[in-house]
Amino acid sequence: MTEPPEQPTVALVGTLDTKGAEYAWVAERLAAHGVGVLVLDAGIRPPVVLPAASSTVISQHELASAAGTSIAALRDGNDRGVAVTAMGEGAAAVLGPIAARGAVHGVLALGGSGGSSVAARAVRDLPIGLPKLLVSTMVAGDVSPYVGAADVTMMYSVVDISGINQISRAILGNAAAGIAAMATAYARRAPEVGDRPLVAASMFGVTTPAVEAARARLEELGYEVLVFHATGSGGRALEGLARSGLLAGVLDLTTTELADDLVGGVLTAGPDRLTAAGAAGIPQVVSLGALDMVNFGPRETVPPAFADRHFFEHNPTVTLMRTTAEENAELGRRIGRKLANAAGPTVLVAPRGGVSALDAPGMPFQDPEASAALFDAVLGAVAGSGVEVVDSRLHVNEPELAIAAADRLHALIAARRPTMVA
Repeated sequence: MTEPPEQPTVALVGTLDTKGAEYAWVAERLAAHGVGVLVLDAGIRPPVVLPAASSTVISQHELASAAGTSIAALRDGNDRGVAVTAMGEGAAAVLGPIAARGAVHGVLALGGSGGSSVAARAVRDLPIGLPKLLVSTMVAGDVSPYVGAADVTMMYSVVDISGINQISRAILGNAAAGIAAMATAYARRAPEVGDRPLVAASMFGVTTPAVEAARARLEELGYEVLVFHATGSGGRALEGLARSGLLAGVLDLTTTELADDLVGGVLTAGPDRLTAAGAAGIPQVVSLGALDMVNFGPRETVPPAFADRHFFEHNPTVTLMRTTAEENAELGRRIGRKLANAAGPTVLVAPRGGVSALDAPGMPFQDPEASAALFDAVLGAVAGSGVEVVDSRLHVNEPELAIAAADRLHALIAARRPTMVA
């Protein structure tokens, strides 16, 4: 087992041209708590105050270079939005490899909207479990742009990050103490004996039987299964975990969020859904679960443009709209292209018996024309690629199909990493 470092290290990510004094004060507090300090200067003007000599500073020039630009260009451009984006990308590019080799054990940032945006980008792709603490003026509002799918802890600054006073001293002092303790614990953490390889699975209420059967089978085979509810945030979290390198495989049986992204439903996970596992080369088994529906809130919230569509009121707060043949064809093409571009082993399960509990004989969303458009399009899009196809007459929720999907994922994982699972 790797020995923990003698002294954990906390990375401070921020703008020393506007928050230099505050970062210098926090760096002193971190040193007093017995942790090393690495400072990433994301400002574009000369630093006002540099942290103590005991801190290691990665200059703004290094961050700009890592983002493919220069501090001179950012200054000359005089565009704050461009500068914030570039320095966030640069901080991420520099910090990622440092974290990957275990040289940093926590990240702390202080800022308003701009500084919070830089920090959010810097930590977005860092490993899950690595402590990430952001003290921000923006916490009283919607923090989803800063947290995304990462395990970011946010603390409200109460007052602006502008000088050290009675209030900021207490809050920033708590932040320093908190990240120091988290970093120390993280540095000392060892893998639990018997930890099993991780598989991520996507589920919706209308695909629950499939995922439950597959999960039980994967657990029998020695995996720990993390289930993500396909509510937009769930899909984004699954994608983030796939990027983190922690997954052995992905069982993506429920791709319904792509329908919301295409049509304008409320549960979209964005256009990049179903790309992270493929880009990372992670073995994946993908199906078409719940692509028969688009999600909205209460019936009165459905946009008037959809007034003549076919609906099912799932409950008083959820209204489902049946996707059309044209929409299904486009979804099939999009999914097929994403799978065909995957760098790792990929299996497509096409359940012709139905893609959700509502898409079955006698159920409200059964639509043979729309289903045929979906299957024809997705199979056509993967034809000639390396994607393996399981073209099944079964319904997605039939245990036989779910267990077969789980077994196929296990075979893909075992072929690449035979020592992972007994």
